[in-house]
Amino acid sequence: MSSLSLAVRDCSTMLRRNLLHARRYPSLTLNLLLTPVMLLLLFVYIFGDVMSAGMAGDGADRSDYIAYVVPGILLMTIGSTVIGAAVSVSTDMSEGIIARFRTMAIHRGSVLVGHVVGSVLQSLASVVLVGAVAVAIGFRSTDATALEWLAAFGLIALFALALTWIAVGMGMASPNAEAASNSAMPLILLPLISSAFTPVEAMPGWFQPIALYQPFTPAIETLRGLLLGTEIGYNGWLAVAWSIGLAVLGYRWSAASFNRDPK
Repeated sequence: MSSLSLAVRDCSTMLRRNLLHARRYPSLTLNLLLTPVMLLLLFVYIFGDVMSAGMAGDGADRSDYIAYVVPGILLMTIGSTVIGAAVSVSTDMSEGIIARFRTMAIHRGSVLVGHVVGSVLQSLASVVLVGAVAVAIGFRSTDATALEWLAAFGLIALFALALTWIAVGMGMASPNAEAASNSAMPLILLPLISSAFTPVEAMPGWFQPIALYQPFTPAIETLRGLLLGTEIGYNGWLAVAWSIGLAVLGYRWSAASFNRDPK
């Protein structure tokens, strides 16, 4: 077999390993998935009418706010799901299986690739489940074309890949699973200070730069524009640039940690 075929085989084996772990121990994924679902229901049914009136005047109804908040919740779902990747990698490191893999005649990158691809697939599945909940409570995307739907899926996949590499780096750098879970918490908290739940213009002036200059806001605005047929502007380029930059940073961080000689 060629070196490429061997690498693909090893990556597939590691991917199956991680998917089996996720299937055998679904509680972590379900617990992480519960956060965006609960926030979606909370903001729609508890704050929906008030938020709609505040954003569009007294003539607005809850359906307007559902359309606004769902894109942010979908990307928040990715941030929540990839925490599982950080915990899984950290567990492998602390239990010694990574050290064992280093001594085996397998492609070195296959261990990380298995974690990353598995986490991306779980993130996409989680987005589909949360999207189904959103549709059930009234979200509709009637103005999006087939090309815009394809672009939205591509953005979600690219953003999931970027956040997964960052989460894997956090897991490699954490001494245990609890520390990995805590270090990855910003991936859930950042959407709360973005344009996910309220427009940036409605925030205090001193706080607006914090919301604007972070990866979630341009990604949310781009996804919102694609799903609702509204203007995207420069947010699309910013979202892609943030995603590629985070993916490269996470990959280099993870690879350097993996190749570092154990102490």
